[in-house]
Amino acid sequence: MDYVIYFILTIGILVFIHELGHFLAARACKMRTDVFSIGFGKRLFGWNQINGFTTGNLPEDLDLQGHTDYRVALLPLGGYVKISGMVDESFDNSFANTEPKPYEFRAKPTYQKLFVISAGVLMNLILTIAIFSGINYFQGKQLVKTTTVGVVEESTLAYEAGFRTDDKVISINEEEISDWFKILTSLFLDESGVEKKVTVFRNTSNISFIISEDILAEAAQSQSFLPYGNIKPAISSVVDESPANDAGIKGGDIFLSLNNLILRNSADAIKIISSSSNVELSLTILRGEDTIRTAVTPGLDGKIGIVLGDKYTGKIEYEEYTFFAAIGSGLTGAVQYVTVTFEYMGRVIFGDLEVAQAFGGPVKIAQIATEAADAGMIPYLRFLAVLSLSLAILNILPFPVLDGGHFVMIAIEGIFRREIPIKVKIAIQNAGFVLILMLMAFIIYNDIINM
Repeated sequence: MDYVIYFILTIGILVFIHELGHFLAARACKMRTDVFSIGFGKRLFGWNQINGFTTGNLPEDLDLQGHTDYRVALLPLGGYVKISGMVDESFDNSFANTEPKPYEFRAKPTYQKLFVISAGVLMNLILTIAIFSGINYFQGKQLVKTTTVGVVEESTLAYEAGFRTDDKVISINEEEISDWFKILTSLFLDESGVEKKVTVFRNTSNISFIISEDILAEAAQSQSFLPYGNIKPAISSVVDESPANDAGIKGGDIFLSLNNLILRNSADAIKIISSSSNVELSLTILRGEDTIRTAVTPGLDGKIGIVLGDKYTGKIEYEEYTFFAAIGSGLTGAVQYVTVTFEYMGRVIFGDLEVAQAFGGPVKIAQIATEAADAGMIPYLRFLAVLSLSLAILNILPFPVLDGGHFVMIAIEGIFRREIPIKVKIAIQNAGFVLILMLMAFIIYNDIINM
């Protein structure tokens, strides 16, 4: 259910921002907007419906600014703005045999058409840069001052890549590593699409290993590929009249040890508690700067009545930015992600990388959105920014149905100064829509089998 909620929330925000760009641009160019839809298919609910008229029989004197049907539709996999006189996702061609009206898309000059069709992508870019810049300005760049890897289970991608629990990362591609952010940028942003040589300090000596391109591509889709060290179980809330409450445990406490065993993450704590029904366990807690010792006895169900998560307890530094420096850093971050995305797309096109490794569909989006939201507001916003940028890049591709496809057809019409026949546009849209559905089905299938 968390996956469903966060998927709908995330896609809803991004689709709304994208379609708002088209909507505002169309209004600015005095085009009539008949429908603003979040989702496709059957209309579930909405407001300001067009007084009972359908998009095919709107009277010419209908107020351009006050009669848009704002709706939420059945399939939450996108959205659209129905602009009068335009062949789009609604496949409406009722205007085909009539003269262009002044408020219709087809009656406007080429530069206005190109502006309207590009506005959704521009809004997604603006959202990405605004989030990156806002995080930099209000929080500063967070530098987790550790290079020590946390618990790496054998079944994880990090283990397959070559990492082991308590590895201290020394360098990546011979470049010295000083913090966790540098680890991530070196693996996924710097020289993306190539294998990486990683040197770690393990046990008593330095060890080097190579991470392949395929593993890096798959890891780039994971919000939790590599766990960092200095993690401890943290309590977010305590149930009233529970063993934890009786033991004096409070929300915000951090478990240091349980039953005299040092805890490295919440999984360690859960394992000990769940296997100690009705057994008193000694407990050491960090509360603020105070260390507290107590004891707790799990119930017969192997629970003590807490909501448990993981918290980094090591050193954190913040690199502060001025307003304009924050915007500059936001732009730089966006450019880095654009470069990486096109590099991965190029590798897919030339057969060097499987589609499933480079791209994720609704299931993957839901999974990463949930992981990011669980990690906090800033990780979720950062994921939202990256996904918004991905949506912008996808939509600008010159493919039928997508904004890039519309852009190409409008540009061709502008160059030759004649409109492409509406029947041809409809045929192109239909073909593109089928291909997009097939690609989406393939990506969803890969999402499911790789869960």
